[in-house]
Amino acid sequence: MSHILLIIGGGIAAYKSLELIRLLTKAGHEVTPVMTESAGQFVTPLSVSALAGKKVHEALFDLTAEAEMGHIQLSRVADLLVVAPATADMMAKMAQGRASDLASTLLLATDTPVMIAPAMNVRMWLHPATQRNLATLQGDGVAVVGPDEGDMACGEYGPGRMAEPQAIFEAIEAALDPGAKPLAGRHVLVTSGPTHEPIDPVRYIANRSSGAQGTALAEALVDLGARVTFVTGPASAPMPKGAHVVPVETAAEMRDAVAAALPADAAIFAAAVADWRVESGSDRKIKKQDGALPELRLAENPDILAGVARMAEGRPRLVVGFAAETHDVTANATAKRARKGCDWIVANDVSPGTGIMGGSENAVTLITATGSEDWPRMGKADVARRLAQRLAEALANEDGTASGGSI
Repeated sequence: MSHILLIIGGGIAAYKSLELIRLLTKAGHEVTPVMTESAGQFVTPLSVSALAGKKVHEALFDLTAEAEMGHIQLSRVADLLVVAPATADMMAKMAQGRASDLASTLLLATDTPVMIAPAMNVRMWLHPATQRNLATLQGDGVAVVGPDEGDMACGEYGPGRMAEPQAIFEAIEAALDPGAKPLAGRHVLVTSGPTHEPIDPVRYIANRSSGAQGTALAEALVDLGARVTFVTGPASAPMPKGAHVVPVETAAEMRDAVAAALPADAAIFAAAVADWRVESGSDRKIKKQDGALPELRLAENPDILAGVARMAEGRPRLVVGFAAETHDVTANATAKRARKGCDWIVANDVSPGTGIMGGSENAVTLITATGSEDWPRMGKADVARRLAQRLAEALANEDGTASGGSI
């Protein structure tokens, strides 16, 4: 049995903490609940206490509690501190090292692992201040679950919904038993989907990528315990559960989002980034003019994979690229690996008739420093699980090698 110190922040998502307590206690964990003052506006201490089977701690200067245990000791007897929901204000306090109430004091006074499940309005989540605080917390080793994308209580839609209790529960289980999750504590960056390069307000350059392989990869990595940052273009595939989703549209936006997501232990570039963009797109719809064709001057897009693979400082230990080829698949992908400077290339044949581009299956060849390895055609989820396991083996190997290739 493990001891969880659950800090409930003041947000509408606090109601989900009740189900989280139920899941944890059902699994045999001991839950000590702490509520911020504003959390009591959304759930009652009586409900929390009834489910946890323990007193709810609320006040920093509780003389009885201080005599029995003390707020410092309270934070140190736990195996894991979980903040759910973690509001924007709580994240700011944590990032700044403030201790203005019981919850923030406990978080500052502990050397126990900490996990947060952010929950807030989409605009608050996307605000640069919150994103800076998130990066600080991640750099401090705080594990982050979610947030998900969806409808908000305020009527808006986007990222900011607290992860579902089951997802948080599974993340807690993985954190408490890292041996069962070989990527626990690892941060993996995944890019996915196409990019859209605007020609004018209604037209753009793109490709047929659905983003399905990227989503499958992100979910496979999450299943192995990784913290996944998922930078995606406008994909038709659903977003991966349990990953931190960063939506972008253009190659330039993807490059900037990738830079903001680093550092990472590994980076997998599964996105089908458009090679070119219109050098000077129009801010008005381009009209037909008696059969005359418009002249579009193209410019080369940034090479995101090569840029990260050749970083002088802060390079991920393992950089994996994807190569969609229509002929001479192995030869072209091998050449691409050398040209880009990445560790592995996952090559797939997207020639007409294969049904792979935008389909549900994939047939890949893994190109590494030691050669190539053909994998049989299988579902994209199976490809993702196999690649995620290989990545976990490579990162776990102290000398940087693993079966199937070196890094």
